[in-house]
Amino acid sequence: MPVKNRFAELLPEITAWRQDIHENPEILFDTFRTSAMVEEKLKEFGCDEVVAGLGRTGVVGVIKGKATGSGKVLGLRADMDALPILEETGVDYASKTPGAMHACGHDGHTAMLLGAAKYLAETRNFDGTVVVIFQPAEEGGGGGREMCADGLMEKFGIQEVYGLHNWPGIPVGTFAIRPGPTMAATDEFTIVIKGKGGHGAKPHRAIDPVLAASHVVVALQSIVSRTTDPIDAVVVSVTSFQSSSTAYNVIPDTVELRGTMRTLTPENRKMTEEKIKSIPVSIAAAMGAEAQVTYHSNYPPTINAPEQTEFAAGVARMVAGDCAEAEITMGGEDFSYMLEERPGAYIFMGNGDSADVHHPKYNFNDEAIPAGCSWWAGIVEQRMPAA
Repeated sequence: MPVKNRFAELLPEITAWRQDIHENPEILFDTFRTSAMVEEKLKEFGCDEVVAGLGRTGVVGVIKGKATGSGKVLGLRADMDALPILEETGVDYASKTPGAMHACGHDGHTAMLLGAAKYLAETRNFDGTVVVIFQPAEEGGGGGREMCADGLMEKFGIQEVYGLHNWPGIPVGTFAIRPGPTMAATDEFTIVIKGKGGHGAKPHRAIDPVLAASHVVVALQSIVSRTTDPIDAVVVSVTSFQSSSTAYNVIPDTVELRGTMRTLTPENRKMTEEKIKSIPVSIAAAMGAEAQVTYHSNYPPTINAPEQTEFAAGVARMVAGDCAEAEITMGGEDFSYMLEERPGAYIFMGNGDSADVHHPKYNFNDEAIPAGCSWWAGIVEQRMPAA
């Protein structure tokens, strides 16, 4: 099953959808125009059911095969939202919304899944039901969590779920995937160190929160270097260090630290959280200061189920001739919420030699559309083959 001829025929139409979405980016849950377009297209394709407003602005389409005796129900998910970035691509269809752009390829993901939905609704050459899921707010809003909280899996009887993301640096038309942890949990922390301000020339009369905070920054690195198993991937990054003073000769009353923590397993996530909460308190107390830690648990790790990963890789090999082993990335992805509820797999698709995602010069490569659509269609037709 190489790239399907039908998607070569549909390429100009799907490309037009993609570029229209690119020109009109919408952030987080405010995907009103994109969601309306998706809803309209799914109805036009003849989906058996179209539901809007799931997870605030998510859209779901249901397509039944020629037969449904297998009882199988697969979910296919694409994200729709853009990023708060000023575009610098210079393309004719560049963003018309200043300060917003599709810098991660969600425009391509949405267009490809629409293309696959059109084909599947035309052919219905499978035994079962496919649920196409168009999700808002992947970029930090937790749209996947919101759709699951609204009963996505239960309402549509989804048994397995599959996701796809374009990836710069992988040749167009190729794929990469790995079983188990593939993307990281993305947690955040804020640490406020409270001391006693004073004159910079009289530090003995103050309790210096800058010194205490500096020790905290260094000590937090011991979580990775001295607490974590060396073969496990954990990241602790302090990314902001701000004091309440802007003068050269004033010791401030407070210092605020902010940062991010990335882990690949629930065990390391729990351990690292406990350390981030306890280390600042102990160090500050030892120096006569106080520490308050605010910890925010964000997206969980993206963990591919072994069976579904091997199946997804097999479909990729049928489309592209091969499927590479993906590298682990410490970036986050809220498809992880769906994988917590149902077994499934998340695959990377080549975007060629483009700028990296989240860069103002990034652009989705429309030449990748036939391969991506063919993989989506193959997931359905190979997992639920018609008799």
